[in-house]
Amino acid sequence: MEQENIFLFVPNLIGYSRILFAFISFYFMPTCPLLASLFYLLSGFLDAFDGHAARLLNQGTQFGAMLDMLTDRCATMCLLVNLSLLYPQYTILFQLSMTIDVASHWIHLHSSMMRGSSSHKSIDLSGNPLLRLYYTSRPVLFVMCAGNELFYCMLYLLNFYEGPTVGFLPAGLFRCVFWLSVPIAVLKLGISLLHLVTASRNIAAIDTAERKKKLDAGK
Repeated sequence: MEQENIFLFVPNLIGYSRILFAFISFYFMPTCPLLASLFYLLSGFLDAFDGHAARLLNQGTQFGAMLDMLTDRCATMCLLVNLSLLYPQYTILFQLSMTIDVASHWIHLHSSMMRGSSSHKSIDLSGNPLLRLYYTSRPVLFVMCAGNELFYCMLYLLNFYEGPTVGFLPAGLFRCVFWLSVPIAVLKLGISLLHLVTASRNIAAIDTAERKKKLDAGK
């Protein structure tokens, strides 16, 4: 049987295209906000398809899961760096957001791997009910992730434009989408903090069990 090339699996090819679109977005961020936002959101939108392709084609891999998470974290982080330049008075808030986002996902992934899961999205169904809903309901996960990305993307666009005026809206389109996404972004930040606490407790429990096993073996 011919050996499979993990790097050419369809979900991973989608992942590479996400990286390409993200880099195009970063390139245009200083000069062309609409084009930059288009490619940034396109990169994020494709995130909904790589997991679907992995399940449909039975091509889920640990490499793909890691690629997916790193692309998400790095893309958001690069946008937040740009927002820090556009809104220097809020730099500390963007730094805190980056720190919580990266730290919570890293420790959650590490905790999942220590407990034998193949992905950071595979969780203990007996665990926290909010995290269980977040990872087992695809519509909830999509709304949370999309809303969070729209929050930061609209904040970026609002530095340049209010957006087109639509008759029934009280303000420009970008500002209206921004305010609609605010509660989602706040809730997403809360979930990241919950990730951090829950994963830390899981790792501490593993450490406690391993230390007890060593102590019992030494008696």
